[in-house]
Amino acid sequence: MRVSEIMEKMIVFSDGNIHDIDHLIRVWTYAKTIGELEKLDAETQFILEIAAITHDIACPLCREKYGSTNGKHQEREGEPMVRTFLADTDMSIEQIDRIAWLVAHHHTFSDIDGLDYQILVEADYIANASENGYSQVKVRNFMEKFMRTESGKRILTAVTGV
Repeated sequence: MRVSEIMEKMIVFSDGNIHDIDHLIRVWTYAKTIGELEKLDAETQFILEIAAITHDIACPLCREKYGSTNGKHQEREGEPMVRTFLADTDMSIEQIDRIAWLVAHHHTFSDIDGLDYQILVEADYIANASENGYSQVKVRNFMEKFMRTESGKRILTAVTGV
């Protein structure tokens, strides 16, 4: 299945929630861009892009079940949801396992074990910082503590003015 087909499927899954759709498109765009600038191999780039598209799959459920989209709730609820969501694709079990793992950890900034994970965290932060107007202090702190890619740092700086 192509990335565009997964994107269409996720947009439909979002059931008209424009905020969720805009966010997933923004995170995917940042992840795709950073991944390409960091010269990821094709397989890692594919996994990163699908993880970016599906990273917030649990948000509607979390809003209903918990009254919020708290990151830890998203991680816990998202993993089984993304496995079900991708089950009818032609992706391998290994690909789905990695994507589900990334979705289940995208709000965890410690023990980042791969460039796909690093870029997903950075892309989601860039989108959240711009959408929510994070303070310059908060952005600088994240950049210094957690950002590892030069392209991610440049994009975060451009988007937030830090």
